[in-house]
Amino acid sequence: MDRQSDLAAEGEPEKEFNPGIAARMPRKTAAGGALIRDRAGRILFLEPTYKPTLDIPGGIVEYDESPYEACCREVEEEIGLALEIGRLLVVDWVPALGPWSDALAFVFDGGVLDAPALTLDPTEARAYHFLTLTEAAPHLRPSMTRRLTAAEHALTTGIPAYADFGRAR
Repeated sequence: MDRQSDLAAEGEPEKEFNPGIAARMPRKTAAGGALIRDRAGRILFLEPTYKPTLDIPGGIVEYDESPYEACCREVEEEIGLALEIGRLLVVDWVPALGPWSDALAFVFDGGVLDAPALTLDPTEARAYHFLTLTEAAPHLRPSMTRRLTAAEHALTTGIPAYADFGRAR
């Protein structure tokens, strides 16, 4: 089924028990990223133009977009490839920090690339590197290192992980 059919099958939305409460509820940010590897098992990292640390391809979920859809869209925008994004590896809750609200970060299996010809969006990334997690760790936030460690573990076990700020539960 498609999304519209699924929504229609749900029936009428329930009424608010307290008018206006839905608009006052907290909002979380969500993001979807892809763990993309080369044949040697190294991870594809981008050097974003807008922050000092490395990141995996992916980005923020837009209104009424699923984390999976955001991941697919962002990967194509950032590296110029429409990849077949695979299964969920990790859902990680990230606490509020500075101006940013708390968030849910979803990491999906981006598969393995053979001799990729990436076309970077120059507004998003200045360069890319295939690195082991150990090589990349000095250029990552500690929570991202923990999140990607959980993602690599999920690749091995076949079991998706839940994490709080990168710490698998």
